[in-house]
Amino acid sequence: MREFINILLRFVPPYKRYLVMSVVFNILSAVLNIFSFATLVPILQILFETGDAGRVTTLMPWDWSNAKEVVSNNADYYVTWLINEVGPTSTLLFIGLFLSFATFLKTGAYFLSSATIIPIRTGVVRDIRNMLYAKITSLPLGFFSEERKGDIIARMSGDVQEIEYSVMSSLDMLFKNPILIIAYFTTLVVISWQLTLFTILFVPLMAWMMGAIGKKLKAQSTLAQSIWSDTMSQVEETLSGLRIVKAFCAEGKMNRRFDRINTNYRNNIMRVNIRQQLAHPMSEFLGTVMIVIVLWFGGVLVLKGHTLSGPTFIYYMVILYSILQPLKDFSRAGYNIPKGLASMERIDKILLAESAITELPEEKREKKTSFDHEIELRNVGFRYDEKWVLRNINLTIRKGQTVALVGQSGSGKSTLLDLIPRYYDVQEGEVLIDGINVKNLGIHDLRQLIGNVNQEAILFNDSFRNNISFGVDNATQQDIEEAARIANAHEFIMQTEQGYDTSVGDRGGRLSGGQRQRISIARAILKNPPILILDEATSALDTESERLVQDALERLMKTRTTVAVAHRLSTIKNADMICVIHDGEIVERGTHAELLAIDGYYRKLNDMQKL
Repeated sequence: MREFINILLRFVPPYKRYLVMSVVFNILSAVLNIFSFATLVPILQILFETGDAGRVTTLMPWDWSNAKEVVSNNADYYVTWLINEVGPTSTLLFIGLFLSFATFLKTGAYFLSSATIIPIRTGVVRDIRNMLYAKITSLPLGFFSEERKGDIIARMSGDVQEIEYSVMSSLDMLFKNPILIIAYFTTLVVISWQLTLFTILFVPLMAWMMGAIGKKLKAQSTLAQSIWSDTMSQVEETLSGLRIVKAFCAEGKMNRRFDRINTNYRNNIMRVNIRQQLAHPMSEFLGTVMIVIVLWFGGVLVLKGHTLSGPTFIYYMVILYSILQPLKDFSRAGYNIPKGLASMERIDKILLAESAITELPEEKREKKTSFDHEIELRNVGFRYDEKWVLRNINLTIRKGQTVALVGQSGSGKSTLLDLIPRYYDVQEGEVLIDGINVKNLGIHDLRQLIGNVNQEAILFNDSFRNNISFGVDNATQQDIEEAARIANAHEFIMQTEQGYDTSVGDRGGRLSGGQRQRISIARAILKNPPILILDEATSALDTESERLVQDALERLMKTRTTVAVAHRLSTIKNADMICVIHDGEIVERGTHAELLAIDGYYRKLNDMQKL
């Protein structure tokens, strides 16, 4: 319950006015319920001619010390007066009409109490999704190298959905039922404290049994959600690698693999649901046992002790039976909530994840909106876990220069590029822009100075216009078209059915590799950054596409400071400086001609590409 309360304290405060309204309507519903049931007493007294109905002729003054007797006496007085005025049959009709009116008010209050919970339930779920999405976009790239995409998708979908079904759907029960239970229990004590004391001896036993099952349910729910993440991960992997699956005729193998995971999930969720279904039968059985025992003990008080009248005992039993449903709902919430808490724990692994990329407080940050002199990597070292990827990197890139990084796969070239915009932070040394450590700049300020064109052109399932203007607010159509022309993209865009409003498909799937890359370049051109980072931007293209993309890149690189990772050495022959990286260190640097003259690593790479 403490975990549940923590969730409420985290997410419910923005909706506290709805919570207050729900509590008010629940109290009103409970009070009206008690008064409507109270009409049973005079009805039974009239029908069976028992008690004081029809015989009380004087009102009693109010006395808090004797409130029960005063209320009973005065109610009987008004019933007596009504019987004397209109007769018993008409009195029954009037009492029945009062019961109908009270029931109308009660059901209206009951509806409003539930309706005011719905904005809380739906709002909290929306807020959790928004917070989860915002956290995902704010976490550094390193976080996602350790997390599977399918697992993150499962938390966004299945786990959040489970919170809605398990925790948020229990809000109504948890805010309504305690009020009903307290109101009914108070009424039971007022009617007969002896009978109520006897009754509550069974409640702790019921609560203990429900709690024991709820703990096991949470553990099983955690396991089931973990297996669901495995299921989503395989779906994501299959969609990403569908071409390979088909190429190797591995559909049957993948189907069998998915069936194993899916069956495992089915078996676990089946056990969770079976245990959950145990709530109603168990509460029904325990409630019936309690009613039977109370019926026996109350009968003794009526028949032998004469401390209760028959109609009052029937009223007591009606209230007692009414309290059973809130208790059942409360126990059902006790079953549902552990499932949601298990999902909340998994979501919190993302929401509460600490980012390795931290920013200084805004008042302590250096302000920078332009690039004026140079980028410097000074004694830079970086490692993944315990393995050093870069060591002793010293490199200065002056404004307007084009510096290329070459080397074998895995030598650390792309990692070095990622250190400049702070996708990762160095463990040794520092990265400086115009003499300012990038850690002292705001991340957004830093990245506004940098444009990226990567080996894989990342496009979104949107129009050409929105992909090109991505990240640039208030871009005009003229600006977008100009950027597309410089990137050699305008012509093929205009050949599509809707021009710039044509959708590029999922991940740009409707375009060729060269077209995707030129849209990516147009996006960088429109951003117009002073620093450009190219990560093997032409390595995956055919010769014709490479020529068009290379031409677009050369236009983009004009008047900009460029740092490029190159796989094809022919694309960086004109670079101002080429750095050869081997085993995480810069082993050679110079122009193309100077490096060929050294007859070292670069010469070997150049000769291999000529073969």
